[in-house]
This record gives sequence, structure tokens and C-alpha cells, in this order.
Amino acid sequence: MREIDMDTKYNPTEVEKGRYQTWLDQGVFKPSSDQKAKPYSIVIPPPNVTGKLHLGHAWDTTIQDTLIRYKRMQGYDTLYLPGMDHAGIATQAKVEAKLREQGISRYDLGREKFVQEVWNWKDEFAKIIKSQWGKLGLSLDYSRERFTLDEGLSKAVRKVFVKMYNEGLIYRGEYIINWDPELQTALSDIEVIHKYDQGAFYHVKYPYADGSGYIEIATTRPETMFGDVAVAVAPDNDRYKDVVGKEIIVPLVDRKIPIITDHYVDKDFGTGMVKITPAHDPNDFLVGNRHDLKRINTMNADGTMNENAGKYNGLDRFEARKQIVKDLQDNDYMLKVEPYVHSVGHSERSGVQVEPRLSTQWFVKMKPLAEMALKNQTGSNKVNFVPERFEETFEQWMDNVHDWVISRQLWWGHQIPAWYNKQTGETYVGEEAPKDIENWEQDSDVLDTWFSSALWPFSTMGWPDEDSADYKRYFPTNTLVTGYDIIFFWVSRMIFQSLKFTGKRPFEHVVIHGLIRDEQGRKMSKSLGNGIDPMDVINKYGADALRWFLMVGSTPGQDTRFSYDKMDSAWNFINKIWNASRYVIMNLDDDTPAMDDLSKVTNYDLSDKWILAKLNQTVNDVNRLFDKFEFGEAGRSLYNFIWNDFCDWYIEMSKATLTGDDEQTKAQKKMILTYVLDQTLRLMHPIMPFVTEKIWLSMPHNGESISLAKYPENHSDFDNNEAVSQMEVLIDLIKSVRKIRLEANAPLSSAIGIFIKPQNDQIKDVLMNNQEYIDRFAHPKELKIDTDLQAPELAMTGVNDETEVYIPLAELIDIDDEIKRQQEELAKMDQEINRINKKLSNENFVNKAPEKVVAEQKTKLAGYQSKQEKINQRIAQLKKNK
Repeated sequence: MREIDMDTKYNPTEVEKGRYQTWLDQGVFKPSSDQKAKPYSIVIPPPNVTGKLHLGHAWDTTIQDTLIRYKRMQGYDTLYLPGMDHAGIATQAKVEAKLREQGISRYDLGREKFVQEVWNWKDEFAKIIKSQWGKLGLSLDYSRERFTLDEGLSKAVRKVFVKMYNEGLIYRGEYIINWDPELQTALSDIEVIHKYDQGAFYHVKYPYADGSGYIEIATTRPETMFGDVAVAVAPDNDRYKDVVGKEIIVPLVDRKIPIITDHYVDKDFGTGMVKITPAHDPNDFLVGNRHDLKRINTMNADGTMNENAGKYNGLDRFEARKQIVKDLQDNDYMLKVEPYVHSVGHSERSGVQVEPRLSTQWFVKMKPLAEMALKNQTGSNKVNFVPERFEETFEQWMDNVHDWVISRQLWWGHQIPAWYNKQTGETYVGEEAPKDIENWEQDSDVLDTWFSSALWPFSTMGWPDEDSADYKRYFPTNTLVTGYDIIFFWVSRMIFQSLKFTGKRPFEHVVIHGLIRDEQGRKMSKSLGNGIDPMDVINKYGADALRWFLMVGSTPGQDTRFSYDKMDSAWNFINKIWNASRYVIMNLDDDTPAMDDLSKVTNYDLSDKWILAKLNQTVNDVNRLFDKFEFGEAGRSLYNFIWNDFCDWYIEMSKATLTGDDEQTKAQKKMILTYVLDQTLRLMHPIMPFVTEKIWLSMPHNGESISLAKYPENHSDFDNNEAVSQMEVLIDLIKSVRKIRLEANAPLSSAIGIFIKPQNDQIKDVLMNNQEYIDRFAHPKELKIDTDLQAPELAMTGVNDETEVYIPLAELIDIDDEIKRQQEELAKMDQEINRINKKLSNENFVNKAPEKVVAEQKTKLAGYQSKQEKINQRIAQLKKNK
């Protein structure tokens, strides 16, 4: 027996120590040099350099890495490309918060020094993120690592901006945009989170200029009233037809404004009159454009009131609201105040309430791009969403998309490639700065982070150099893996930008997963204090256990709940694999060959044929399910095979041979054990890379990484339905005896009489030919197997599909107890029979379900009915013998 460097207990720290660096040193993660191999590529969704990775990142990347390792083992030329996102607004917010703690603002430093501070932040957290990737075992090719502010990616960004500008798809204009007063930057619609806030409807008198009375206007934002330029009513509102054209006075400022008509107004909502404030409301902005109304902005960029707000100039917007409400009340303008809970936009990054603000910004004209993306989904070049229902989410957003504001009033990011002539005011847009640069000033704004992220799948491959080797070989990429929460932010933008600039979809498949929630189903957040650091989980349980939980714990597109109980189960499963592998390896001789095939095995017993058939079934299931991205189902198939078939049954059955004296039979059994373990480790490796590598390298003659081994394929010669059904007879029989022993409190160490009545001679032959397993697992004192067996009067009974087993335990049981036990079994059979009968009597099921499924149900029904009959006979016999 060889001495193997495998502890008696699975220790993930020891197993994983140094393994990742070894893979890097060996170049395992680099693409194949075989240009005939089919390429398969994934670009990592670039994490923001705002902080450490969270469990969502771990889930994302574990799925990606599993796919890459699976495809690499299948012989594909795989590229898993790493990179990170500069995350403009998010990263700048983090650095500014850090500076505030030091009593410094970005303006104290100036643009150049502030940007250097952000680069220092980026370098710190990029190093942390890369170490976390290593802890997770991600098989990334770091020689191709990219960052969204790399010169290559910056070149792609400039080229895209200039081309879209020249085609009229990018324009600059004054519009109402979402404004973050804290970060003092524009936000796109999807960077705004709507929350319910407690507000109020303020009903205010607006007097007629001629002194003939007043009208009633209801507003939730009285601080914007100084920007009012009109009051509008619906054209078909007969109530107000006589006042259209009259003037009214804006309270507190005594400025006259007209009453106009516009179809925007709903005559049946509220008073049917709406104040029009074009500089502070997107709908009012459009009304103002139609009527050529003045735009009066009453706020500064930081959310304080400006000179257009009169005496409230300099007050914070919410403080000004309080003062204005008080003054309206004191001056008899306030009719009433109604408490009102309404949905209000908040900045995703700073959390402050967003202000609709009139601003000059850069925009992308979205309609033609959206139409192009939607049209592409009708052809063969479409992006395939997994699950399919998320394609509808994508299409709905594209159908209703607004123009995309892409300029941000930040210093960290891609500075907009537009320059303004200091003398003439002319605008120049180009990939390079104007030659006479001293006469030009570059736009100080930067681009929205998502503008560069939208180019990620192809800019990372070398585009706009379309002759780049990586671009030609690995683009379009094969699979994107991401959460459903950024379909709008990122997935959709990659699709339309890729179609626009490469004429190709960015990826063939986009696999959507959900969110990781806590044990109570709550979203993890700082405010709840329920966040889980994936590195803490790895330190306790190991990366393989975390990866196993993440891969098999959910259904595609669905949320999953993290719990330490699930992590305990994952660790226990790996420990089971570890112990089973250790047993096999310690029974191998130094000259046991590495087993890629079983050509040297000449004699198979029933258990051998059965385990190979079950292995082949598992291989087929896992390959099929991985290809469909159904990782949870693949994991369940692997778990059942490894825990139940291989560990609990085959390994236990092999012990009888390995402790025997027949050296030839022992050698062949070792070969089969080696082969099944080898194939099982290969099956598991994409999900559990560390422990499978450690075990695989502990086997004889396995010299290189399992990452480069061939993934198991179908071997139809292993298929053996007869062996499977025969083995199931044995297993059902042994389970039945164990159950009876447990209920009778008869431990396995105590020999008992076992009487078995097979259903026919064929089943009898199976049992007779495999008595060694019955002896080993059932421990009979006396064993009888006969189709004509008469049940003993006082015995406990087990009824199986193909056998009836009787165990005379008169001294241990009470007949009434045994009758009760059999009646409980009968009740279970009755319940199952009723359930299937109900299903088979349902015309929808019978007509719509596949024939195979209906046939399976009918077979099950026949089996349950047979058991029902046998149990009834046994109950009658027991009652007769009372």
C-alpha cells in the first residue's frame, strides 16, 4: 500500500495553498496553440475598482470559469479575458468621500492631482480584486488583462464617439436631465432609483392679474414656482375656456404668466390646471418647447437656490421649501396641505434625491440603435437569452428607450473628445486634439462609464484594429454571464454598440442569474449588515465548497439564498469525495496504470457493469445540462452518482474483492476503481478545480494538470440496462433489510435470518449469483432465496418491486406493530396510486405530455399496484396468525 499525501480529513487550506500560482506558472490558462481547435471565449464582466468583490461577483465568475474549464477540457481553444472598469461616478464618489474625511475636496487638489489620487485608489483595489480572483480559482489569461481607461480602449472610445457624432447619433443640447446635486453630475435614467418618500400636495392660490380672483394650483415642489412661466389647461376643458389667455401672478414674486392650452394636461386630474416650469420638469420642458416659453432655472448645481429665487437665494432646496411654505401661509396664498406618499428618484451612487435640471449635455440618439438591436433579434444572429424570458425584458426596454445622456460632470473617466475654439466658439470633435491646441479648450466633462463598458467585448480584443489576431479569432465571444439587474445598464448597450460597429452580436448566449440573498430572503446591503464576504467563506470552507454552492444552488434567472447550513453541506460533500478518493488511491499499487480506458479489463462482475452504466448516464446528463446552462440539475446528477452510486455502493462492494485472495480479480477491480474515480474527478473539475487537481495528481502516473485532461464523453458500450435493473433489485433488497433492522432495533452486527421470495426465476438467479453482496450488506444468519417461499408466520416484511423479504424476529416484534407498519406502507402505496390515477385521468396531461412521460407514469402505477397487492396479502396473513 502506497503512502499518499492525503490527510484523513479534507483540509481546503492545505489543498488550495499554492495551487493557483502553479497553474499560472504552468501556463494552464493560456489559449491553446492548436489553431485547428475551435475557439471559445468569455470576457469577464469587469468589476468596478470601487472596492472588493462580493458574493454576486463570485457567483458570476464561478459560472464563467466553470464554462471555460469545461470547454478547455473538451478541446476548445479557450480564452477567459480579465479586466476591470474605471466606474467613473462610483469610483470618484469613493475617492471624494475619502478626501472629505481628510478635510480636502477635489477642487483643493485640482484635476490633475485628483485624478492621480483616483489612480492610486484603482491600483490598490485592482491588486485586491486580482488576489480574490486567484482565491476563487478563475482560469484567466492575465497576459490579456484590460482596464477601461487603457490606451487601447480609450482609442476605441474616441473612435466610436467621433463616428457617432459625425453620423448625427451623438448630439449636444439643452434638456432636462437627472441631476445629482451632491456629486454635481448628470445621471442617465437607469442610474436613478425610485423610492417612496413622504411628501405633500401644496394647494396654492395664483391670483388673476386683473384682480378678479384666483386659480388653484397643486404642486409637490413649491421651491420651483419661481421658474413658472405659464399655467396650462386641456384644450377641451370647457370649465376654463373663458380664462385661456388671461394672466395670473406667481405668488411671492409678483410676476405675470399666461394661461395656455396643451394636450399634455389631463382635465380630469386634480384641478385640471398645471403650472409649467420648463427648467425643472421634463414634461414641462416639452410643453415649453411647443409654446416657445422662457426657461427659468432657479437652482445651482449643488441644490441650493440661485438669484432667480429672490430672497431664498443661497438656501438649500429643502430648507427653501420650508421657508416658502411658511411665507405662502403667512401671506394667505396657501389653501391647504395634503400629505402625499409618492415615488421620488434618488441617485444610485450618492443616495440623494435627484433634481430634474435644465442642462447642456451630450446625448446618444437611441431610436435608430434600438430599432437595429430589435431587428437583429428576429434573425439567426440574435443574442440567445438564458432563460428566454429575459429577452422580453430586453425588448421592452429597447421599445421604450429614451435618448441616453452620456456626459458626466466628473474628472475621472474618458474626457469627451470635443474642443471649443476660444475665439470663435466653434466646436471640433475628433479622435486627436486640434493642431493649434492653444486656441482650443477641451470639454471638461467625461463620458458615462457605460459608454466604454458597452464596447468591452470587442475593444478588449483589439478593435478598432480589425486585423488584431484576438479580434479575428475570439470575437464574437461565446457566452456572457451576468445578473438580471444590469440587462438595461450593460447588456443592451453592448448589443447595439457591437451591432453598430462590428456588424456582429457581441456574444452568442447571455446567461442570466439572480441575486444572492440572505437566509431570510433579504437583499444583502450595508444598511442591514447582512453582507457576506466571499473571502471569509473561502477561508472557512474552501473555494471549491463556495463554488459548489454557487453552481448547484439555484435555477437560471432565479435568486438564491446564502446560508452556512448550505456551506456545511457543500464541505461535507467534498469531504465524502476526499475520503472515497483516499480509500481508492491507498489501495492502488505504484504500477497501477493511469486509466483513460478499460481495455486491459477482461472480466466484469455485476457491480462493475452497473457502475460503468451509471457513470455513462452521468456523463451524458452533465454534458447535456452544461450545454443548456442548467448547472443546478448537472450538480444534482453529479451528487447522486458520487454520493449514492459510487461512494455508498460501489466502493463498499469493492471491499469484498480488495480484501480477497484472487490477485487477478483484485487488479481488475483496482483498474475499474481508478477509471471511475478518474472520470468522476474530470466531471467535477470545472466546478471544483482545487480538490480535483489535488486528488488527480495523487493518483499513479497523472503528471500534468487535470485542467488539460480530456472531459468525459459518452461510451455507448457502457450502457447496460440489464445490469442497472439487476443492481437495483439488490440495492432495494439491501435497503429493505436495513430498514427492517432499524425498526426492529437489530444492529447490523447481529446475524439474522433472511428469507427472500423473488418474483421470478430470473430475479432468483440475480440474487443467487450475487450472494456475496447480500452476505456483506445484510449479514444473514440464515439465507433462503426461493420463488415458492412461504412467508414465516412471525416475521417483519419488506415488499419491493421484484422481491419480498421476510425476517423472522419473533422475539423482537409484536404482530400488531408489524400489522400497523404494513398498513402504513399500504397507505403510502394508496396515496401514490391515487396521485398517478388522477394524473392519468387528466386529458390535458395524457394528450400533451410526451409519450415517454405518460409511459413512465403507467409503469410506476403497475409497480405500486403490485406492491399494494403483496402488502394486502401480507396483512391478511399476519391477521390470520394473530
